[in-house]
Amino acid sequence: MRGLLVIGHGSRRWEANATVRELARQLADDQRWEAAVAAFLEVSHPDIAEGYGVLAAGGCTEIIAYPFFLFDGNHTHRDIPAALEAARESHPATRWVLSEPLGLHACVIEAVRARLADTLVRTASSGDRDSR
Repeated sequence: MRGLLVIGHGSRRWEANATVRELARQLADDQRWEAAVAAFLEVSHPDIAEGYGVLAAGGCTEIIAYPFFLFDGNHTHRDIPAALEAARESHPATRWVLSEPLGLHACVIEAVRARLADTLVRTASSGDRDSR
């Protein structure tokens, strides 16, 4: 059985963590895995070991870990793999593979263009800038 672990950074802001949980919820019904769980690198729970444990306890022997980060960096090359390997030690019948973050994928570039276009339309129609 295969499980998906959606890994967010973790934040003190409830909204940021809720986005990671919502992504896992929306990906849960994908036929390529039996379950999807959100987990966090730091600050919030479940942490990576707890999320990994939920999937392993549910019978998943292969864990696909998706870092819900925009860019590649130390977290995706060092911190997350170390946490996944530590979690696997408690579940030796499992194995994990780490997906790449979005980075400059074409869909990200198009999403940025769409957001900028929305901002320009909003600015033009309101006559002033949104200062949030």
